[in-house]
Amino acid sequence: MAKYAVIGLGKFGMTVATTLYKNGSEVIAIDNDIKLVEEASAKVSNAYKLDCTDELALKQLQMQDMDAVILAIGQNIEVSILTTAILKKIGVAYIVAKADNKLHSKILEIIGVQQAVIPEEQIGLQIAHTLLSRNVVKYLDLNTGHSIVEYLAPKKYIGKTLMELALPTEKGVNVVAIKSNKMTVTEEGDNKIECIVNDLPGANDIITEGDTLILLGPTSRINNIISEEGE
Repeated sequence: MAKYAVIGLGKFGMTVATTLYKNGSEVIAIDNDIKLVEEASAKVSNAYKLDCTDELALKQLQMQDMDAVILAIGQNIEVSILTTAILKKIGVAYIVAKADNKLHSKILEIIGVQQAVIPEEQIGLQIAHTLLSRNVVKYLDLNTGHSIVEYLAPKKYIGKTLMELALPTEKGVNVVAIKSNKMTVTEEGDNKIECIVNDLPGANDIITEGDTLILLGPTSRINNIISEEGE
């Protein structure tokens, strides 16, 4: 079972913590506000009230053994940076941190955060791209010069194999998964639409109407594909 720690239980941190827990992960939630800790205690594995800049307390909770620590402190940049430094010192291998702005994000990356996220910016990007393109379901900028997008296959893709589309060689973008909606019948005889995810798509897999492609690649190339959908 994957193990995560979420430090900071505002809306962002609480959402991350409860979602990870609902999906079968062991989750430790941490905040210095007892009300938030009490709220989280019924929604995660364990919740603790403590100062996240207390190195000894973090060691005692074995932060270094987590698959990832999510640092959901954005507005207090000083505490965010200090906590990140402590987490690195005690041996946390993977840190995802909420950043308040671009400068904060850059500082976090310099001191060793694997992924810095500016939630408001991500939401803005996603809304803009879904408005600009009817085929974009979700859009995530990874802040590494790359993006990942859930992209409803346009008509010109339908009936073609991945080999025929040749997106990696011709567009510089990889198809990392294909989501398809399949009609199934329950034991009671009712029709049910089930989402099937092919997370190891092969060259001979055929794109069908309604398929959603999970695309990963350089942001500029992802955006090129989106802009070409009407051609």
